[in-house]
Amino acid sequence: MEHTEKKKSLRITGMTCANCARIVEKSLSKVEGVKFAAVNLATNTAFVVLEDDVDDEVLAKAVENVGYGVTDEPVEAIEEKRLKRIKTNLIIALIITIPLSILMLFHMNNVHIPYFKEIELIFAAIVIFYAGRDTIRGATIALLHKHSNMDTLILFGSVTAWLTTPLSYVMDIHAFGSIGAMIVSLHLLGRFIESYLRDRASKQVKELLALQSKDARVITDKGEFTVPIEAVKEGHVLLIKPGERIPTDGEIIEGTALVDESMITGEPIPVEKAQGDSVIGGSLNVNGVVKVRVTKTGEDTFLSKMISLVQEAQGAKVPIQQLADRITNYFVPTIVALALISALLWYFNFENMNMLTHSIRDILPWTIHTENILSLSIFVFLTTVVIACPCALGLATPMALIVGTSLAAKRGLLIRNAEAIQTVKSVGYVLFDKTGTITEGKPKVAIAEIDDALKPIAYSLMSLSTHPLSKAISEYLSQYKNSPVKIEEFTEIHGKGVQGIVDGITYFLGKPKDIDSYSKYTSQGKSIVELRKGEEILGFFVIEDSIREDSMQAIAELKNSGIIPVMVTGDNENTAKYVANIVGIEQVYANVKPEEKLNIVRKFQALGKKVIMVGDGINDAAALKAADIGIAIGSGSDLAIDSADIIITKGGISKVADVIKISKITFQAIKVNLLFAFFYNVIAIPLAMLGLLHPAIAEAAMAMSSITVIFNSIRIRNKFEKNTHPSI
Repeated sequence: MEHTEKKKSLRITGMTCANCARIVEKSLSKVEGVKFAAVNLATNTAFVVLEDDVDDEVLAKAVENVGYGVTDEPVEAIEEKRLKRIKTNLIIALIITIPLSILMLFHMNNVHIPYFKEIELIFAAIVIFYAGRDTIRGATIALLHKHSNMDTLILFGSVTAWLTTPLSYVMDIHAFGSIGAMIVSLHLLGRFIESYLRDRASKQVKELLALQSKDARVITDKGEFTVPIEAVKEGHVLLIKPGERIPTDGEIIEGTALVDESMITGEPIPVEKAQGDSVIGGSLNVNGVVKVRVTKTGEDTFLSKMISLVQEAQGAKVPIQQLADRITNYFVPTIVALALISALLWYFNFENMNMLTHSIRDILPWTIHTENILSLSIFVFLTTVVIACPCALGLATPMALIVGTSLAAKRGLLIRNAEAIQTVKSVGYVLFDKTGTITEGKPKVAIAEIDDALKPIAYSLMSLSTHPLSKAISEYLSQYKNSPVKIEEFTEIHGKGVQGIVDGITYFLGKPKDIDSYSKYTSQGKSIVELRKGEEILGFFVIEDSIREDSMQAIAELKNSGIIPVMVTGDNENTAKYVANIVGIEQVYANVKPEEKLNIVRKFQALGKKVIMVGDGINDAAALKAADIGIAIGSGSDLAIDSADIIITKGGISKVADVIKISKITFQAIKVNLLFAFFYNVIAIPLAMLGLLHPAIAEAAMAMSSITVIFNSIRIRNKFEKNTHPSI
């Protein structure tokens, strides 16, 4: 029996660095039934793909077993508490550390400060053990579970520095207690700035979350009741007044209203909605009083799915992240080992090491000049431990993904598969379906050459299909909505049409037997749907579908960038070539069946470049899945959307050009972030081991490296907005 894959997201508490995320990910991956697990430090979320039904408690236990937690609190509430706690601890640390550092400078310049050691001992302890208690907690959890993280390095560095102060009473060594306080304070400052910037970067998800209603007005036999949104069920009738947000997806059963759907669909003009029309949860009722029957609740609503898709993409990984993960896996223990080795080298080989670095250390004001071997060895150990915190490495990819996917969501693009960010740079071909993709997907019947007696049969057949042409005919024949004909053995033949039995007679409605006989219509880009009884033609519908406004611009942009656009459609050749000629596509595949679309995708993949498939119908689903990147139009079928890596929720195929731009800029930012993080450590660690850096400067540099990575990620938005020229 084949298992259906399920996806779950968990909110993780207690993570502080890339190693924490790796440990949680590893633990979740070991749970039986978990096919894939990815943990994102930047969003504090875990994303799992399940091949069996795994209980939430089992997943939570796997997280708790390695020292971290799972919470049901909303993401924004967790981040708000975290930011507030870090801010409070930072204020306490700075109030103490700034004056303590000033006193330390005076003391270092031979200005006598009475009881300085005692002041340093007490106040540095307050900073390290009280203001830095979250860091100690994080390090303790890691050590108790036999692994290490960034907090481990901070704990090692700050506590070792502080211990030199009480030890200086009994040993002839320099006291670095103030340095311990500086390490913790700078660490907290870096954490605060990092959290603040992460909070800004996840603005798109927050905007979507803000659209979710907290309660709804339910109409019952006993009157109106305001209930929490969690209590609303499918079938409930809701009353929505002017100026109120529609709580959940539903259908209007009474009243009319203008509804603003701009935050979801991108359409700035409110849409008039009346009885029978669908409404989306989160949209705004502008001016009318309406009653809405609930059709979807909770995670099934359109808005919830959008939020879930954005968070899923932000929590996912791109292949390049695997390299960073492998490095951070061994990073912390390696650094502690290097710090110990360098300290021992200085202690047991002081003269040679001093000779090697003496001339450079004389130039640098922050190095210590002492003949005390133990003091210098401790100094080197502290600096090496502090400089090597792998925070920038852990944030390099997820921060860029947060900004890139949020930008995409704002532009009407939901990136479900983060791998698309990396794959798109090698795209050589974009294959487009025609109806509903290059065209509006809102076809209308222009001519109906069919007997009135057959129209109820045509309506009943078309009303059971989801194809855009079927919808056009069923809308045209909507007068027969209340008197449908009973259809038996209804079948939808993908790429051909529909058929069913009425009173023992089999009717077919779909592609004509001889398309050439309709050339006067097809040469104008119109589509033909023919009604037949066996081989007998009973009538036909002529359907026209407007080309999307942005289709020509999108094709031009792709061609200017060296990407070849191709049309792959089930429609007839005349209509396909007519539309292709208008938008500027040279390569056209017409009269294509669903399985043939799949073969065409593979044909282009065999040419050695990545292939994007763009479509909206059930007949596109297999091709969307097979392509390197599948892009579905959001107004299309659920199967097409489920098969896609990227979903266009606003606008037309110009969004394909947008997603290529966003993907290239985001991937470039990831590469720069990783390069910077690696380069920083490659340069800084040897300098620290040679005693050419100061622990305080090392901590400041470490914090700045993380902030630089975040700022570089935030610049993705600015780069995209500046990139307004036609070429991608």
